[in-house]
Amino acid sequence: MRVRILFDAQDIVGESIVWSSEEGALYWVDIGGKRIHRLEVKTGMHQTWSTPDFPTSIGMCKSGGFIVGLARDVCLWRPGGVFEPFARPEPARPENRLNEGRVAPDGSFWVSTMQNNLNADGTPKDMTANAGAIYRIDPSGEIKQLTPNDYGITNTMGWTRDNRFLFADTRANEIYSFAYDPEAKTISGRRTVVSGFTRGLPDGSCLDADDHLWNCRVVGGAAVARFSAEGALRDLVELPVLWPTSCTFGGADLSTLYVTSARFTMTREHLSTHPLEGSLLAVETGFRGVAEPKFGY
Repeated sequence: MRVRILFDAQDIVGESIVWSSEEGALYWVDIGGKRIHRLEVKTGMHQTWSTPDFPTSIGMCKSGGFIVGLARDVCLWRPGGVFEPFARPEPARPENRLNEGRVAPDGSFWVSTMQNNLNADGTPKDMTANAGAIYRIDPSGEIKQLTPNDYGITNTMGWTRDNRFLFADTRANEIYSFAYDPEAKTISGRRTVVSGFTRGLPDGSCLDADDHLWNCRVVGGAAVARFSAEGALRDLVELPVLWPTSCTFGGADLSTLYVTSARFTMTREHLSTHPLEGSLLAVETGFRGVAEPKFGY
């Protein structure tokens, strides 16, 4: 598979990338840089907007604009506008922050939490507990907790066509499969489908049209692994960055995999010899993705 650097973003932690087919553009967040990116793929036109707190996830809304996870609050936002608080999943857990977030096929927004690992200036903060959980946020604003607060660094959200929900804990180096009930809007019966994979640790992912999970291998993994929904490794895409973080399919036929990356915790010496860490990459895969759902607001 052909890999190229698409944009030298220099993100501290690039994350949560989504493809807008209407605009032919990518949107993603830089958590440590407190900004949201927009890049038109054909023209190269690039814009950024500052955020009032660490942005952790982004999804598109049916009515236009975006739903954005900040450190504590999920907000509604339009480029150039204010961030309007919409939901706060864990008001009684100030030691936690939001992390992964994605629009589900039913138009709800799912977010996960974790013990905060960031100081106010964006530098790393030690973690002492596995305190994260998964939440479903309905377009009405109703918040439903889907798991106990048992997870370390929460990452990856994917819904298969046969109603499985895939999720990862970076700290545990594991990917899980749950049974997803779209009527009850619940998940249950967690099974571990990938454990101890030796290339880095699992970060963000997306599903292709064959329900295979493309999982970014962060913390030195320098690759995206393609797993079946049952956890069998099918492909491994080598990348020129050490910390790939999130991915989505885009382009005219949804066959290009766009991958964000991070330079979090990297030394000046490393960055001086590896200046493209934190870049946005494009991978011509030969596979097709699926269109990103939109939040039903």
